[in-house]
Amino acid sequence: MGAVTESPYRLAWRVTEPLHAMVYFVPEAPERYARFGIRPMDGYFASRGAAFGPVGPEIVAATFYNFNPARVARALPAVWSKASPEQIIEARLEAVDAALTRGLGADVVNGPEVAEAAALARVAAEKAATLPHGRPLFAAHAALPWPERPHLVLFHAQTLLREFRGDGHVAALLANGISGLDAIVMHEASGDSPAGFLRASRGWSAEQWAEAESDLRRSGLLDAEGRLTEAGVALRAHVEDRTDQVAEVAYRAIGEDGCRRLAELTRPLSRTVVKGGLLNPMSLDTHSSRPNHLPEGNR
Repeated sequence: MGAVTESPYRLAWRVTEPLHAMVYFVPEAPERYARFGIRPMDGYFASRGAAFGPVGPEIVAATFYNFNPARVARALPAVWSKASPEQIIEARLEAVDAALTRGLGADVVNGPEVAEAAALARVAAEKAATLPHGRPLFAAHAALPWPERPHLVLFHAQTLLREFRGDGHVAALLANGISGLDAIVMHEASGDSPAGFLRASRGWSAEQWAEAESDLRRSGLLDAEGRLTEAGVALRAHVEDRTDQVAEVAYRAIGEDGCRRLAELTRPLSRTVVKGGLLNPMSLDTHSSRPNHLPEGNR
């Protein structure tokens, strides 16, 4: 059997995603939240949930999906007494501006490649904005105004495409009976994440994690050593396939050639971001930093 070729639609998302995800790891973000007296982890919930307005923990826990609701409740709604959602959204965009300029260089962020990538990604994101149904976290972000500078347009477009995909991913998980906690237990069991990191960053206790592992063993998805069984691997692959399928509609607006071109433009940018340490979850302390919310679990 020949190798499976990645679709251009998934390629465009995967290659460009670091340009969004870095905001959860770079120091520029917690530095700006700290100006309001907001701790880094609370700033994560506030910055990603601010698109909903000054909400409490319930809607954020529901849409972020794999965080312990009790951990979310320690951040929300208390942060809104320190800063408004509008102030947090502005602070996050300032952090993105500073981080991408630092990581890529002023000449690059103001260059033609970034502008072309931003234009392509925006077309896909604006197509997604016509299809908000059943995607609450995406819809909230899609209602935010577009920034003007190309590197910020690219960030915002990828944010929308990421949340569009993420809401679809949650739907696929739900349809297959996988809870938020189950999803990250299975992700760690796959070996794709450092042991213990997801549990700590998502706020689950050792007892809650162990109970989920036991349930997954009884379901035949984990073996006695806590590794994914063949059935577990197959189920994760099925969820990934369904996630890809329901995300493709946005990228069809630029077509396969447009997706390949977007990936061609953003690949060197994303590589620079990764090599520059802007995407390293271990660069920040687990108990105070952004959780690892790269494309697994909820995305």
